[in-house]
Amino acid sequence: MTAIEDFGGWLRDFEAQALRRAERGDPAWEAGARLDPAVVRSMQRFQVGEGSDGRILIAKAVDAADPDYTAAIRLFVAEEQNHARLLERLLAAAGEPTIAGHWSDAVFRRLRRSLGLRLELMVLMVAEVIALPYYGAIRDGIDDPLAAEVAARILADEERHVPFHCDRLRASFTDLTPATRAVAVAGWWAITAGATAVVLYDHGKALTSLGTTRRHFAGRVATHFHRATTHVRGPRPATSRRPAPAAGTIRRPDTGRAYAHM
Repeated sequence: MTAIEDFGGWLRDFEAQALRRAERGDPAWEAGARLDPAVVRSMQRFQVGEGSDGRILIAKAVDAADPDYTAAIRLFVAEEQNHARLLERLLAAAGEPTIAGHWSDAVFRRLRRSLGLRLELMVLMVAEVIALPYYGAIRDGIDDPLAAEVAARILADEERHVPFHCDRLRASFTDLTPATRAVAVAGWWAITAGATAVVLYDHGKALTSLGTTRRHFAGRVATHFHRATTHVRGPRPATSRRPAPAAGTIRRPDTGRAYAHM
């Protein structure tokens, strides 16, 4: 994988976010939470998916021989593990347990671990773009302040994770011919469609209770994924150009480049 992106900015961003989390502290768990049973089951399954130790991903990042990227990946994994902790504490606040595992997460992890870094990130990105409308639906549709706050915190992290992974994937896609890139993206869309169908089957009742239809959720996933693949396949902006971000965009750290808000 060709290292053409400067991940020093991302490393500083992850470090700054870790300090902000420490200063902010946890939500007020003592307030308790009241969750619809369908939302409880859904959160239990997402909590399992957020709890990976990331050993294999980190090892692949080490093999890529980019110290800044490897350090950023370690902090990314720590953020994902914090998401699992937040969901665990939220479930506990509602008087609900976590679960040991779920078949969909087991399949997803087995697929990721059998691949190289580029393909693992492509599969990981599928989970990231699905997480965006999922946590957005909880934040905006749930009738519980504590759950809404937890979802908002996780969503803010996921909105940074997508462009972070896009930067690395764009660097790796420069090694591919146009035809290979087209085939890779077509397969990527197929995986995303399949994963979305699984989520709609497993979490449809929860989404309905949050006021989100299956059609709307699938459409949001497609929109997020289209933006991500456009970013990955697009030309690498000149590092000397620092355009001001348009309305509704997120500025990627220290690069001066903007990424469409997910």
